[in-house]
Amino acid sequence: MDLRPGQVAVVTGAASGIGLALAARFATEGLKVVLADVEEAALEKAAAGLRARGADVHARVTDVAVPEQVVALAESAYDTYGAVHVLCNNAGVASGAEGRMWEHDPNDWRWAFAVNVWGVFHGIQAFVPRMLGSGQPGHVVNTSSGDGGIAPLPTASVYAVTKAAVVTMTESLYAHLRAEHARVGASVLFPGPHMLRTGLWESHRNRPDRYAKRRPRRTPYRSLDQWEAAMRAAGHEVRFTPVEEVADLVVDGVRADRFWLLPASEHSDDRIRARARSMLERAAPSYLESFILD
Repeated sequence: MDLRPGQVAVVTGAASGIGLALAARFATEGLKVVLADVEEAALEKAAAGLRARGADVHARVTDVAVPEQVVALAESAYDTYGAVHVLCNNAGVASGAEGRMWEHDPNDWRWAFAVNVWGVFHGIQAFVPRMLGSGQPGHVVNTSSGDGGIAPLPTASVYAVTKAAVVTMTESLYAHLRAEHARVGASVLFPGPHMLRTGLWESHRNRPDRYAKRRPRRTPYRSLDQWEAAMRAAGHEVRFTPVEEVADLVVDGVRADRFWLLPASEHSDDRIRARARSMLERAAPSYLESFILD
């Protein structure tokens, strides 16, 4: 897809982190951008910042877990700009689950699936039919993660399961679009290759009452800064990928109609090979052993 000035990009989870970087990058390309986020104050600040840099921005508070709100987002985008060319289903949350899987609060799973999986599906259903109907080139980018999308980090199993689902959903979307000979492409995004400074670590700040924990946490939530300090104290190197690099990867990938937006990483490649080898050999998942020993 050839990104051109005047086209329209919609980004969910756009008030900060990867979403805001995506919106800023699209604006740099001359696209009009629709920002959607559940956090109103942060969304208004993000929109104001982009407008101050000359971007044409429309912002709408949206909980992607609620299908009616995503439909309203689509209607608002089309009412405002008349078209949508790029859709980034990027909104995501960390579940806040702790302990072993059988100890998890079921609402941790319900909330994570509502945003990370259903939110992507709601975006597809609300936007893709209109994108197809326009006859114009378009592209859908769904945000997954190496955690789950490549192989799970068992200590964040809920999140990993949702991100694995996003990969399969996007593969299926790609096949369906090709079967229709559509001018709309699809990509799955693996942000990285290193850690990212985003608000994912503080997702609990926006957790709705309908998915509230039914029993209190045994340990306090840990911030990214606290995690980083603990890792460094334990002698582990911590590297971060700027969110702007993720946005560059997406823009380049959309232009090239690239499905796997997976940055080069020896660690990721090793995990992919180890998991594929385990499946092909019908062997135990040895790539999880370091976590099993924890």
